[in-house]
Amino acid sequence: MNNSPTQERLQVKGASWLADNLVTIIFILFTIFGFMVSDGVSLNYFLTELSSRFFRNAFLVLSLIIPVVAGLGLNFGIVVGAMAGQIAIAIVRYFNMGGISGMMLTLFIAFPIAALFGYFTGLLYNKTRGQEMIASLIVGYFANGLYQFLFLFVVGVIIKVPATHPMIKPDGVGIRMTVDLVALKDGGLKYALDNILQMPFMWAVLAVAAAILLLQVIRYVRNNKKPTFTKNNRIMTYINIAICLILIGVSVHAITTKSSLMMVRKVPVVTGLMIIGLCIFSEKILSTKLGQDFRSVGQSQHIAEVSGINVDRTRLIATMISTVLAAWGQIMYMQNMGTLNTYGAHTQIGMFSVASLLVGGASTQKANIRHAILGTLLFNSMFIMSPEIGKSVFGNALLGEYFRTFMVYGVIGLALGLHVWRTNKKEKITLD
Repeated sequence: MNNSPTQERLQVKGASWLADNLVTIIFILFTIFGFMVSDGVSLNYFLTELSSRFFRNAFLVLSLIIPVVAGLGLNFGIVVGAMAGQIAIAIVRYFNMGGISGMMLTLFIAFPIAALFGYFTGLLYNKTRGQEMIASLIVGYFANGLYQFLFLFVVGVIIKVPATHPMIKPDGVGIRMTVDLVALKDGGLKYALDNILQMPFMWAVLAVAAAILLLQVIRYVRNNKKPTFTKNNRIMTYINIAICLILIGVSVHAITTKSSLMMVRKVPVVTGLMIIGLCIFSEKILSTKLGQDFRSVGQSQHIAEVSGINVDRTRLIATMISTVLAAWGQIMYMQNMGTLNTYGAHTQIGMFSVASLLVGGASTQKANIRHAILGTLLFNSMFIMSPEIGKSVFGNALLGEYFRTFMVYGVIGLALGLHVWRTNKKEKITLD
């Protein structure tokens, strides 16, 4: 029995939707499965861990959006920005500065260092067009060698430092493997952002849900009569409004009844505002002339060049912005950790951030804020549940730790494989 044209179109759309969201669906099912088989994970523990990990990692994941829009693909090279952030942390820590002033100084010092690193990285990307993701991996390994040389040899041999300093090795050459960011005269860098202002978790959920609800209503009123506001846009708006109303109801109930959800760890407000600020910045810059250039270059470099856009310059700016944001994101990450793992903290940042973005439904050619936020939540949910699943299913939590690594590389491989499959399919349809 032959299918009607309408049925065939629905089947094609269904297959396309499944391919676009396969990775996201896998992680949602993995998290649900974790709750089903694990006895030792309470909702409070899960939300506390997820909240902590989200505010620690979200800024780094969001720094990947602009390079994807500009056609640079998944920028594994944000590890270079992470190194710039750690260099800034080491400088501020060496001079025993901390607190809010020390954190602001760290962000300020990281800016020119990361911008310089981003400039040279962007030049490399322009010389390796079409192979940017491979180039970004290689530049990360190369930069790591220079970084190790700086902190293992230059500090102490070329840059003279006292061996009695707590962050310097006893022989006076090189920085220690682990540097404590606490116990400085102004309060240290640990939690320098997180401790400025904190809010109970359910109050934060209520505030965010109410704000998103208001934005969705305003968006619906403004765009309802516009022809560009399609049926799919209306459906997504209705879904978003429904989710916000549910979250508002749950949070109000938890606050009024003083349920166990009120025991979830408090939310760092300033860190959250910086994440929201980056979301707004990403949206606003993409609506400017520069943002339109990013989109044009990402869609077709040839057409963009014919249109008078300086393609090399546009790609260079996108790389520099991403690198600076990654440096700031790494500083936020390290202040939350409280210690600087001098030689290893940056090594997996690129892989984990890229995997998080892909988990949210992004691809090598398409990424937005929703992908970054959803991906950060789901990816860190997997990190929380993996040891519990390993312990419950296999009787060994260590297997869950190994499963994390498998999931990280598996997600990247699956996403890239799906991208190649979709590209080949589109080319085949075009030829037919």
